[in-house]
Amino acid sequence: MNNSIVISGSSGFVGQNLFNYLAINNSIPKALKLRNPNWRLEIDSDVRTIIHLAGKAHDTKNVSVEEEYFLVNTKLTEEIFDVFLESSCRDFIYFSSVKAIADMAEGIITEKTTPNPKTPYGQSKLQAEQYLLSKKLPKGKRMFIIRPSMIHGPNNKGNLNLLYHFTSRGIPWPLGAFKNRRSFCGIDNLCFIINEIIRKEVIPSGIYNVSDDQSLSTNRLITLMAKAQNKKERILKIPKGLISSIAKLGDILFLPLNSERLRKLTENYEVSNDKIKTAIGKPLPFSSEEGFVKTFQSFNLNK
Repeated sequence: MNNSIVISGSSGFVGQNLFNYLAINNSIPKALKLRNPNWRLEIDSDVRTIIHLAGKAHDTKNVSVEEEYFLVNTKLTEEIFDVFLESSCRDFIYFSSVKAIADMAEGIITEKTTPNPKTPYGQSKLQAEQYLLSKKLPKGKRMFIIRPSMIHGPNNKGNLNLLYHFTSRGIPWPLGAFKNRRSFCGIDNLCFIINEIIRKEVIPSGIYNVSDDQSLSTNRLITLMAKAQNKKERILKIPKGLISSIAKLGDILFLPLNSERLRKLTENYEVSNDKIKTAIGKPLPFSSEEGFVKTFQSFNLNK
């Protein structure tokens, strides 16, 4: 019986964590090396599941060529899915993004929310989803579209890491005037969910939003960061108009704070995880704050 799992993008942050998690939990993961011209041959009769993680991430500096998103996120996904349809593999798990639904959220996003992405990143992810959904699945096969919220975990590189090191210098957080609620996804919860999908054959194909149970504000993250460093949080409430003007200047001068980063740090973006939790029939192993404590502790160790 075919029982191995191939993972594209296994060298990335999510890929490395997922590879290790599956190996520990009695699966047989292998890296799908898409740079190899013969990568299709790696999807052989021993492969049970394809997890497609590889893709072009959202560029917050807006210097990427638009066509690159569609070449990598859309076209490559289509090619791998076509191979899956012709193979003996049982499951195809595609990592999309909540950004395939919307760049800004009004209310809580569910799987029934009508997608309307505005960026090439979100549009390329949505087009890949639409291709997958347009194909008829052969009997015995399953296809999952996973839309994770912002993923975090130990040793993750990105805005959270930059934010942590900003606060570790004792610099007051200047965005305290912004009140927001945002969904996140801890890497441990994400790996748990993917493992449950693979293990439980009764979970049906479809689109699943993935996030932690609790939404947090950026100000709450600052407090958790301070606690991880045994410090008291320092939060300033500078007028929003002044902060917005500085961010616009950052767009021109490529400063650490630009309009895109300000929006990410202060926007409301809440995602419901009810559908996936109902499907797996188990609670998530970690609360959002527990996941962040683990993440921030790793930042502290890697100073």
